[in-house]
Amino acid sequence: MVTLDRPEVRNAVDAVTARALYQAFVDFDADPQARVAVFHGANGHFCAGWDLQAGARLAQQGSDGMLADLDFASDDTQPAGPMGPSRLLLSKPVVAAVSGAAVAGGMELALWCDMRVMEEDAYFGVYCRRFGVPLIDGGTVRLPRLVGMGHAMDLILTGRKVESGEALTMGLANRVVPSGGAREAAIALAQQLAAFPQATMLADRMSAYRQWELPLAQALHAEWEGGKQRIADGVQGAERFAAGAGRHGRF
Repeated sequence: MVTLDRPEVRNAVDAVTARALYQAFVDFDADPQARVAVFHGANGHFCAGWDLQAGARLAQQGSDGMLADLDFASDDTQPAGPMGPSRLLLSKPVVAAVSGAAVAGGMELALWCDMRVMEEDAYFGVYCRRFGVPLIDGGTVRLPRLVGMGHAMDLILTGRKVESGEALTMGLANRVVPSGGAREAAIALAQQLAAFPQATMLADRMSAYRQWELPLAQALHAEWEGGKQRIADGVQGAERFAAGAGRHGRF
């Protein structure tokens, strides 16, 4: 469990918090005992984005230094984003438990997660549109890939509020649960994922992420290369099925 807890700013992220989030997820990825992470915001909100008041103070130090701190380093294999982990591709899943506001950079953090469990009164939105703050934590990349270009342009250009029902319909949310239930439901989902044969699930997950950067023929070849090592696991699974396990979609 990784929890944002800055109640005075609805869990908005400043530079210190971004570094802490980044390190928390790097540590999760390196922990052989941790299979799935749940990303949660305390005190009724997921994340209200970048802390604009902290950003205003940082800007007084000069934009050149601020941009240098956020830029990509050519030799960095685990680059940090302005909101923390947003430039990472982890080897294991992260489930977002979305309550209250998940807006601007907070929405980008939710998009970075593999799945989003959303409370019925929670909401998304590119609220930074009002202040001319750009999406620089993957929002213009992940949102079109997740919901399609038409929905993405609507959200990116207007900055409007997206409530849970619409989010579920367009594929922005994976699950909608009653108010106050996102954390518990996300933990249950994480436990379900953690119970599966991990090597095969993680190979399939990584293939799904990597295929975006490849032409179809290369993507299919990469899928085979990643999956063929798991054929033996699949044979064992087939033997369990033949013995009566998991029939009719039972888990």
